[in-house]
Amino acid sequence: MTRVRVTAPRSAPRPAGESREAAEESDVGQVFVRSLIRSQLRLALVVAIGFLLILSAFPLLAAVPGLADTRIAGVPFDWILLGAGIYPVIGLSAWLFIRAAARNETRYRDLAGDK
Repeated sequence: MTRVRVTAPRSAPRPAGESREAAEESDVGQVFVRSLIRSQLRLALVVAIGFLLILSAFPLLAAVPGLADTRIAGVPFDWILLGAGIYPVIGLSAWLFIRAAARNETRYRDLAGDK
């Protein structure tokens, strides 16, 4: 067996990311990048705090007196609530985060002039 090395031609055009790097080197580009990082961090913190607040409310719902006695198909309702009820909350949090993060990146690209 012979080994074959696959390389890109030396006259290949620059990747699209290199024009972005040139924009990031200017003072205005650095301001845009810092703004994007701050907005993504703010978004992550808001989603994480919201998720933790909702997550902490689940055990409180399970502590409702009449809820512990309710059974569905022989399984206590509070177990179903804690076991299966959290997954839609996780999915919704992830979906909202992805949409908002993509929106932030689109705004950055519009400001930075990348197409």
